Amino acid sequence: MLGNPKLPASVAVVALDAGACNLMLPWLDQAVAQGHVLACVQGPSRALWQNRFGTSACVDTLEAAMAGRDLVLTGTGWASTLEHDARVLASDLGIQSVAVIDHWVNYPERFVFHGRQQWPDQFWVSDDCAVTIASRHFPVHRLRCYANHYLREQVQAIKPLRAGQGDGLLVMEPLRHDWGRGVAGEWQALDYFMQRRQAVGLVGSVRLRPHPSDAPGKYAEWLTRHPAVSLDTHDTLAAALGPARWVVGCESFALVVALAAGREVWSSLPPWAPACRLPHAGLRHLSTTVLAPVATWA
Repeated sequence: MLGNPKLPASVAVVALDAGACNLMLPWLDQAVAQGHVLACVQGPSRALWQNRFGTSACVDTLEAAMAGRDLVLTGTGWASTLEHDARVLASDLGIQSVAVIDHWVNYPERFVFHGRQQWPDQFWVSDDCAVTIASRHFPVHRLRCYANHYLREQVQAIKPLRAGQGDGLLVMEPLRHDWGRGVAGEWQALDYFMQRRQAVGLVGSVRLRPHPSDAPGKYAEWLTRHPAVSLDTHDTLAAALGPARWVVGCESFALVVALAAGREVWSSLPPWAPACRLPHAGLRHLSTTVLAPVATWA
């Protein structure tokens, strides 16, 4: 693993989803301070960018961000084609492009939209597990692994948990599959957790933290039906994890942060879903810890 990437004199940054943007931001501190960066950031990434750097480096279009740039640095989200379109435009303009892969799943699929595959010139990841996965799909000479300062910053910001204290935290994420049951996967996992929590000792008060890409109010109706669960209102993930004794989610990066902070961490993917793909030691699984009876989703 290398330290920080060495960036050229002018960089365009294009990001939508929070994951890759969180990895990029610490790498860009110096370049942004020196005025070397223009950013076209949308969705959750726009709020993250503005919180760290303000709005001075932001532009509204890919063309404005990429004009005259030496390098285009993109995320690899699936919620829109913004980052894919940036890689396509970079290829058309003869600009070097880099794609930051922020997780451990769906690597090839991140680079195909509307039947067109567009690889970057380099793929950047942030740990050895990701290098192993990426090397199965992409040329090794195109891979680079740089330090995950975001994870370090998050863990350092999490307050220690006092003995005998703490509650539970549900970290949500939108899932792209319903596993043939006609109900979005995140709802199935959420209800599966509620069915199994007592059996594995996940008792006490619980907070639910929506994903940055979730629509406001997405879980409002569900919360009214489950008064034992409250909506988490902390401004940051680190603040939300501080008072949590245990953390439950599907396979989001928030679980990795919780593991690094020494919390008890569970994946709530139900037994009829594909197994959790996070490769990290210490992660527990509701589907294998509790004998699952016949599902009630039919």
